[in-house]
Amino acid sequence: MKTFVIFAQIIVAVILSVLVLLQSSKGGLGNTFGSLDFYRTRRGAEKVVFLGTIIFAVIFLMLSIVNLLIQ
Repeated sequence: MKTFVIFAQIIVAVILSVLVLLQSSKGGLGNTFGSLDFYRTRRGAEKVVFLGTIIFAVIFLMLSIVNLLIQ
């Protein structure tokens, strides 16, 4: 069981890394303090990538807790 959880955690970590790298860099920390742009909503593929990142981060967190509890 522990082997399956570790394998699933590795797969989720790779997918999460890809999703983070696919995100647009327009909303970074530099724009927080020095930009006069207005707030814009995410649409289309950008929204899917953003929501996918959140979902896979939660899955990764849950797998990490399960991995910690399994002996």
